[in-house]
Amino acid sequence: MPALMALRKRAQGEKPLAGAKIVGCTHITAQTAVLMETLGALGAQCRWAACNIYSTLNEVAAALAESGFPVFAWKGESEDDFWWCIDRCVNVEGWQPNMILDDGGDLTHWIYKKYPNMFKKIKGIVEESVTGVHRLYQLSKAGKLCVPAMNVNDSVTKQKFDNLYCCRESILDGLKRTTDMMFGGKQVVVCGYGEVGKGCCAALKAMGSIVYVTEIDPICALQACMDGFRLVKLNEVIRQVDIVITCTAPQPSVLKGNKNVVTREHLDRMKNSCIVCNMGHSNTEIDVASLRTPELTWERVRSQVDHVIWPDGKRIVLLAEGRLLTLSCSTVPTFVLSITATTQALALIELYNAPEGRYKQDVYLLPKKMDEYVASLHLPTFDAHLTELTDEQAKYLGLNKNGPFKPNYYRY
Repeated sequence: MPALMALRKRAQGEKPLAGAKIVGCTHITAQTAVLMETLGALGAQCRWAACNIYSTLNEVAAALAESGFPVFAWKGESEDDFWWCIDRCVNVEGWQPNMILDDGGDLTHWIYKKYPNMFKKIKGIVEESVTGVHRLYQLSKAGKLCVPAMNVNDSVTKQKFDNLYCCRESILDGLKRTTDMMFGGKQVVVCGYGEVGKGCCAALKAMGSIVYVTEIDPICALQACMDGFRLVKLNEVIRQVDIVITCTAPQPSVLKGNKNVVTREHLDRMKNSCIVCNMGHSNTEIDVASLRTPELTWERVRSQVDHVIWPDGKRIVLLAEGRLLTLSCSTVPTFVLSITATTQALALIELYNAPEGRYKQDVYLLPKKMDEYVASLHLPTFDAHLTELTDEQAKYLGLNKNGPFKPNYYRY
């Protein structure tokens, strides 16, 4: 994770997070541990819970706890356990958080619900998921956002790299680990053609799958058509496809992942052994609740893999109970998570050190200069050499030689 290592070197001379007390709610993986250790090296104290009941690596949580980080999480929590862990993170005598790092908005929601007075001492919120950012925009619109918030999900280095390149690799990994399937010739429908959908479709197409796309946005739909995918309605292909993948959280994050994209009616019409999974943060995209009825039998065949069996013997293969496939059923490439974790760290530093009045009680994007800095820290891994503008070129273009190089409205 080269950029986090670079931040640690910088921390030997200065501690930009000295005095910061960060409460976090993210996936607890080895990469998160590196982020937490980096935040510690930058001067912060941390307490952590998990944002997903299946994504915690128990050995990582145990190692963090042993090294002095209060961590409340384990793989396979119940819903009650999940909220208990978040509560233990924030409800502690003698320790008051002044920064929030959230993934999905559940931690922020819990503090608003149970401990609203805590926001008097909190300097800011950093949120990295579509769902969590949507919640923040809702609070802001209603005039209920108490502190500044940084939307790192829509930073270019998060959106284009974590959402696109990471999902392009992890979709295959998650499906292979859980089902041992072969992709060649399989018919797949991907619901949503945002950055996540684009990554999934590219990977499956490269493996020889026949890929269909559903989409509500005509621009994303046209992109899918120009990339060589057949645009369909789910009803048109549901009887014939071998895999259904939902990833309907759009960009930018003024909206969230959709609800009931795959309904009970769709599930009833699927062919025998159809695989159903979700690549979004929330478990709302597949109507899993409709499957918990007496006439259907659930059979756990391995970790995160259930067969749901109909009275006539037909079964579908449901992965991670409709929750996030990538971190529930596979690992995510460390290099990509280095990019995401660095945007989180820089956003925390920015909000924590901002002079009073720079950020109001609203939702902000990561400054473009920081986006470019995150990218530059990862270029040495590829032995890549940036071209530098001459003074004459910089003057002609009206740019600072050191950036930022693109306006905020530029679409990469």
